[in-house]
Amino acid sequence: MSFDIDVVRRLGDTRVALAARVGEGATVLFGRSGVGKTSVLNMVAGLLRPDTGRIVVGGETLFGDSDWGGIDLPPERRRAGYVFQAARLFPHMRVRANLLYGAADDVELTDRTAFLGIAHLLDRWPRSLSGGEAQRVAIGRALLSNPRFLLLDEPLSSLDHARREEVMQAIEHVRDVLKLPILMVTHDPEEAERIGTQIVRM
Repeated sequence: MSFDIDVVRRLGDTRVALAARVGEGATVLFGRSGVGKTSVLNMVAGLLRPDTGRIVVGGETLFGDSDWGGIDLPPERRRAGYVFQAARLFPHMRVRANLLYGAADDVELTDRTAFLGIAHLLDRWPRSLSGGEAQRVAIGRALLSNPRFLLLDEPLSSLDHARREEVMQAIEHVRDVLKLPILMVTHDPEEAERIGTQIVRM
């Protein structure tokens, strides 16, 4: 599966523009804060509409301006698993309910929790989780929605070294074992080099 992204969006006085065709594995959008990396993820997810351009994932057009047929699929039809910088778990739901929220089915729950090392957390409340545990739960929730691809927005930036390593290994497992295409944002060069099959500098 490939990402073919050629978009322009003006945000206030800032113009976000990206033209990139990237392939399998994990593609990292790398650059300093404020250059529009997260905006690109939001455009791919359907949460932000480009002014012009085209977004094609795995041969399917998710967005195309009037020159490309005027296509703009709603977010729920894009089948993107999105993991934000903060885990954004529902505080009133235990981990099991968070994981199953929006899940295609619960058949894969055991496999996903085992692979992410979070099976022992199922009955816990989000407030009792460490940062690394919460992010692994967030990744699990995204995977259980049966996505075609995964969007990761600075998923390691708020973690200490030990928790960061836990989540890094989980992302590598998604990339190498599940082979789910990943589009990830970071401003950390070490993360970009370790996770990225391809790096797009913005």
